[in-house]
Amino acid sequence: MKRKLLLTITATAFICIGLAFTAVQQTKPWPVPSKDAKAVNPIKSNAESIAAGKALYTQHCASCHGKKGLGDGSKSAQLKTQPQDMSKSDLQEQTDGALYYKIVAGRDDMPSFKKKIPDTEDLWSVINYVRTFKK
Repeated sequence: MKRKLLLTITATAFICIGLAFTAVQQTKPWPVPSKDAKAVNPIKSNAESIAAGKALYTQHCASCHGKKGLGDGSKSAQLKTQPQDMSKSDLQEQTDGALYYKIVAGRDDMPSFKKKIPDTEDLWSVINYVRTFKK
């Protein structure tokens, strides 16, 4: 009986530690160099750019971030960190330059898209599309 209780307590402790570690990972700051954060999107946000961005987002981003950017894509449960909900103000308040930097640089489960989407105009169009996720 005591052994079973000890095993249960130990298992519970490991689960709690794992959840705490996951929470820390999800809230880990992602600093962006000032120069990059100040970069201005050279692509006008219009129907053409948003459509191009949507096509690329659907191909490269939706599997993790979800169709509507809510962080609920089909692969999200397999990741160590929960993909960010792109409709929330903490993402929407970031500069276009900061988002561009993060897409190009990547971190942890978020891969770099520098080679997957090599055209810089396409990357900026993805950001224009992501801006449509505002709540």
